[in-house]
Amino acid sequence: MTSIGAAKFKEQCLALLENLSPEGLVITKHGKPVALVTPYPKESSDLIGCLRDKIEVHGDLLSTGVAWDADAQP
Repeated sequence: MTSIGAAKFKEQCLALLENLSPEGLVITKHGKPVALVTPYPKESSDLIGCLRDKIEVHGDLLSTGVAWDADAQP
């Protein structure tokens, strides 16, 4: 988890909030932790379609690429 001094957090607040990691950010004052900033949890419905146009599928998703005979006896 990343920590940052209160004065530096004040200077860079908006940029730090835009790039906030999932584990959060500890704000310190005189070297002692005083606050923990964590991202607000996303609704699961927000995740639906969030990767649209970011993933390319090559080939057939339902095929392993290996031919086999399911009826064959060992």
